Amino acid sequence: MNLDWHDAEEIALRLSEEHPGVDPLTVRFTQLHRWVCDLPGFAGKPGDSNEGLLERIQMAWHEEYTDR
Repeated sequence: MNLDWHDAEEIALRLSEEHPGVDPLTVRFTQLHRWVCDLPGFAGKPGDSNEGLLERIQMAWHEEYTDR
């Protein structure tokens, strides 16, 4: 399954698997952008992201993080 910037929940799940124990609220958007682009199956264009999309991903990841 190819992911793009609008797949916040699935990206959040994968980030929680790739970076267990990392509090998403401590990750800068520049690092988050890099980590999302490096996810296996991520097909979104790096230039298509924006602050709002990164914030949605970060909040979805935070929700996943606090549920664990």
